[in-house]
Amino acid sequence: MKAFTMHLGFELRVGIRNKTLMLMNYLFPLGGYLMFGALLGEINPGFLITIVPAMSLFAIMSGALLGMPDTLVSARNAGVFRSFKINGVPAPSLLSIPVITSMLHALLVTVVIAVTAPLIFSGEAPVNWAGFLLVFLASAFALAGAGALIGVVAANTRSTVLLSQLVFLPSMILGGLMLPASILPPTLAQVALLLPTTHAMDAFAGLAMGQAATQPWWSLAILVAGGAVAFVLAVALFSWDPKNATRRAHPAWALLALAPYAAGLIASFSSAVN
Repeated sequence: MKAFTMHLGFELRVGIRNKTLMLMNYLFPLGGYLMFGALLGEINPGFLITIVPAMSLFAIMSGALLGMPDTLVSARNAGVFRSFKINGVPAPSLLSIPVITSMLHALLVTVVIAVTAPLIFSGEAPVNWAGFLLVFLASAFALAGAGALIGVVAANTRSTVLLSQLVFLPSMILGGLMLPASILPPTLAQVALLLPTTHAMDAFAGLAMGQAATQPWWSLAILVAGGAVAFVLAVALFSWDPKNATRRAHPAWALLALAPYAAGLIASFSSAVN
């Protein structure tokens, strides 16, 4: 436990001292928050109703999807993980550290957003802070799990960019961050249910912001299940170095990370039919 705590503390410091991680964990999400708040707040005043949860998810995705996978791939390809294996560090412990640190960095940024948004942009603050924290943790776990899985299956840093953007861009456009899901065409609204941010925004609305929501507790359960499945798959697909031949499953199994969200899509479709 002492070794785990020391490793966690080291990774937290790296997230601040490393220029790339500092950019993705703090500068990019805070800069995006100020830009979106100023621009969208004027163009679409309705954005200010959801600015706190939307920009909190933006902060989570910046670190978990744009920052974490690249560091995992770089460490593996540089042979860093091999040294951990020699010292008896198990793969679950090794992967849980970046997941936890990503969540902690995002939490710090979210605190800044939640405190300043009502003051700077007259945005709406959460009416239930306990609910807000609960949904934040579930959302951060889901997206950090996805980031860890991307870092495990990506062959190189160029692959991480492609895989990360496959999640990041649709989440920004269709996931309810920039535009409310209610204005999406029915087909795109159904596709959006495959994205963690869609469920996160629904859970935030119902459990934290006091707004109308579809099924906030169901959305929360999907996020937790999505994070758990992604993390388990990341452990199953983990390799200690590029030449490692003991990978326990084919990388295509990573697609199973969509299973909880697909279940939500099927349940929504069945409910609409009935």
